[in-house]
Amino acid sequence: MRIQGSEFLTALQESAAGQRGRTVSAQSLTGEGFSFQEVLQSRVRADDNLRFSKHASARLEQRGIDLTDGQLERLMDGTRRAGQKGIRDSLVIVDELAFIVNIPNSTVVTAMDSKDAVENIFTNIDGAVIM
Repeated sequence: MRIQGSEFLTALQESAAGQRGRTVSAQSLTGEGFSFQEVLQSRVRADDNLRFSKHASARLEQRGIDLTDGQLERLMDGTRRAGQKGIRDSLVIVDELAFIVNIPNSTVVTAMDSKDAVENIFTNIDGAVIM
């Protein structure tokens, strides 16, 4: 197929010819003055934040569960470890607390302590992490 008289095609070819051989380092600045590496790292850090669903927040409040900074850090670490193993829905146990976490969304779906886990049966998970 041959396209004749296409100004768009000519402009595209000239643009591509001008871009050949040009490389962009990971430290090049973005339009806002941040390096690509800084933007990437801030995005990765933002994705590391763990969210709590409305249901999980209600359960924490209803059951009087207050997470310490250390427990929250271990919950986040357990979530990261589960993600590294390819788990999608994980049971993460921290001390006497059990959390069901949706790993791709970094969202705690529900939470309970040992006295609320009467039957000790957890469904709809494909892995468990004990911290």
